[in-house]
Amino acid sequence: MTIYDVAARAGVSIKSVSRVLNNEPNVSPSLRAKVEEAATSLGYRRSLSARSLAGASSSLIAVLVDADLTIEHWKSGRGSDYLGRLEFGALMEARQVDYHLMVELVDHNSADLERDLMALLNSIRPEGVILTPPNSDNAMVMDVLDAAGTPYARIGPEAAFDRGYCVEMDERRAAREMTAHLIALGHDRIGFVTGPIAYGASRRRLAGYRDAMAEAGLEVQANWVVEGDFTFRSGTVAMERLHEAAPEITAVFASNDDTALGVLHGAARLGLSVPADLSVAGFDDSPGAGFSTPDLTTIRQPVAEMAAAAAQRLIPPLRRLLAGDPNARVIVAHDLIARQSTAERPR
Repeated sequence: MTIYDVAARAGVSIKSVSRVLNNEPNVSPSLRAKVEEAATSLGYRRSLSARSLAGASSSLIAVLVDADLTIEHWKSGRGSDYLGRLEFGALMEARQVDYHLMVELVDHNSADLERDLMALLNSIRPEGVILTPPNSDNAMVMDVLDAAGTPYARIGPEAAFDRGYCVEMDERRAAREMTAHLIALGHDRIGFVTGPIAYGASRRRLAGYRDAMAEAGLEVQANWVVEGDFTFRSGTVAMERLHEAAPEITAVFASNDDTALGVLHGAARLGLSVPADLSVAGFDDSPGAGFSTPDLTTIRQPVAEMAAAAAQRLIPPLRRLLAGDPNARVIVAHDLIARQSTAERPR
């Protein structure tokens, strides 16, 4: 089916159909309804290549993700649950209005970052860009997008909240709640495995852990905190380091679930029983958290919901439907999921 078939079925001109399909302003509701009904009845879908022509809407949203961490996850054979949930959340919104999603790896440490990003924008001409950490706090990335006039939504930004659309969860509060949960179980010697400190999320989660410990009057020892990199392997290594340097700890809180699953593996190799000898908690609520042995206590990070909120603000037809101020900073709620990997401190 072509645009000519849609025009014939709707009884309108080709130009009218084009205006509706490209979401142009000043289209009457009756004309929009007539064209959309005709397109739906014919099963018409617009050609992505045709939309990339000069003057046409691309109906394309790009998602920029960190190349280093994504490649590290795939090399480990574990993939990236974060990326999967992110894509799902944005895609479910985009498909409602016949938009497409494209995921691009971006090396935020590259000396050619500015050139590569400009080439990407010129090549695919996205109508909007979703930035994930650490790109969501990269000033150069935002400068390039601003210069190109490309709207963007930032997931989990750390600063400059006046730039782009900001969508996040309160990671510091969530980490404080999880640490407080472990303290309520009687644990007063709690180890913490961070993510890469270059990531704002890692710093916020570490701050939340320190907040809860301080509120409980507990002093964090230097050897209780170990830096990881959000991977399973780093969790196993961190558990070995913690056991050697701080054998007194009775609980470990890891900055994400992949790391926490690595901690579980490391504990088993050391002959420690979870949760009898050691409680372990994570952050994400990835699928693996529910299938591990024991299943993992964790913070449910609303990744899909944050991606959906970002897409809603970048896609014009969805943005028009938003209630309230579409430019407002969005805070998406999280949950603490208590499972079998945490228990009262051993006596």
